[in-house]
Amino acid sequence: MPELPEVETAKNGITPYLEGYLIEKIIVRQPKLRWEVSPQLAQISQQKITALSRRAKYLIIHTEQGYIIGHFGMSGSVRIVSARDPVDKHDHLDIVMNNGKIMRYNDPRRFGAWLWSANLDEFHLFLKLGPEPLFDEFNAEYLFKKSRKKQTPVKNFLMDNSVVVGVGNIYANETLFMCGLHPEKITAKLTKAQCALLVEKIKQELKRAIEQGGTTLKDFLQPDGRPGYFAQELQIYGKKGAPCPNCGTKIESLVVAQRNSYFCPKCQKK
Repeated sequence: MPELPEVETAKNGITPYLEGYLIEKIIVRQPKLRWEVSPQLAQISQQKITALSRRAKYLIIHTEQGYIIGHFGMSGSVRIVSARDPVDKHDHLDIVMNNGKIMRYNDPRRFGAWLWSANLDEFHLFLKLGPEPLFDEFNAEYLFKKSRKKQTPVKNFLMDNSVVVGVGNIYANETLFMCGLHPEKITAKLTKAQCALLVEKIKQELKRAIEQGGTTLKDFLQPDGRPGYFAQELQIYGKKGAPCPNCGTKIESLVVAQRNSYFCPKCQKK
């Protein structure tokens, strides 16, 4: 599933081919994604794209009249193609530009979304989102305050988008390992020092992943295949049975927040 760094990389990859150019039309081949594609998109013509941004795992395309908001779901991706490139059966939406380029959205599982909003401040899916993890608003004091009286496992807490956006399953696993915290540790038991360390490591890991993703920007110009999300250098995620990189103990797994969670039983304590 595309995580925050992949969406940030996608934004950076397509921006040079969209920003400052006019949308000639938007072709919707399959309107039934996670939510119905907003009907306003098919009506867009000769609208200039003024900027691209990201909120949580949402890609935001700014136009002169409003905002096109995309989410990649479980299997979605975007790439830049030309009109002569063949259409795949899972290519559900094209944004056709006046520079000869097309932003093409592919989504085999159709869990993504493409929506329209005239005002981002009133967009319903953004109203309850927490702060961006790389912004100053996400800090140790904020996280400690949010953690008080929370009886949920700390992994659930970190993956709660009302607490902080974009810390998906991979980064929750990796961060908890680096902080020596068991994924089932009760959130209310976090100390101020542990909250400070969590904030530091979340920011560090996401920045590193975004920098690593920068090496894949050329993938967005490969019409013969979707951009493969970059291979991340992971310490513990997906490595059940492998030796812990710190102590050599076998990595174990359990299900937390309906996701597989990986941990070292020696290094990570409740």
